[in-house]
Amino acid sequence: MALDGITASLNTDSNVKVVGPDYDNSKMSKEDFLKVLLANLQWQDPLQAEDISQFIDDSVKLREMEALNDFENSVDKMVSTLNSLSLFYASGFIGKLILYKGNQTYVENGKGYVSFTLPSDAASVTVEVLDQNGNVVEEKELTNLSAGTYPFEIDNPDLPDGYYTVYVTAKDANGNSIDVTVESRALVQSVVKGDDGKVYIKTAVSEIPLDEIIGIGG
Repeated sequence: MALDGITASLNTDSNVKVVGPDYDNSKMSKEDFLKVLLANLQWQDPLQAEDISQFIDDSVKLREMEALNDFENSVDKMVSTLNSLSLFYASGFIGKLILYKGNQTYVENGKGYVSFTLPSDAASVTVEVLDQNGNVVEEKELTNLSAGTYPFEIDNPDLPDGYYTVYVTAKDANGNSIDVTVESRALVQSVVKGDDGKVYIKTAVSEIPLDEIIGIGG
């Protein structure tokens, strides 16, 4: 009869969850851990030294889990606050020109600006500026450039205001292609917060992550 009574009490919870042997205990919530701890305390013998030691260990783990949860909540709140502040301060960019990592540059009154960076020496470099229809409106050939950053200015009064795409191709002395980093200017229209929680600068043609902005004005 005693065994039947114990069996009945152990099965009173119809919502018992069974997990596999590979279950990651670190993913257990504080509430679930507390349920396991209370069930363990219910059936252990408090007069046994081993059980008392286990009880202490379980209590310490619970406190550690509580501290970890509180820390994670604090970090989440801090990140949310920083993102809100970033959105507020980034709103000051609206209507201004910015320098960013990208190859779409804004031209106004026939003038525009880009720069490109070579990680190694280049025997030949070609800079092409294309309009929105894919037509080449500016082109320049350069030779024997050392590793470094080089400015390229667009000065053509016949160009309508708007965005132009800049392609820079570079090759070394052996004809191998070299990766080139291009930086362009853009006119900020608005500032938005993306689904990923990050702040983006919005132009007429793209959205630029805030951390890709490397300069303001010009």
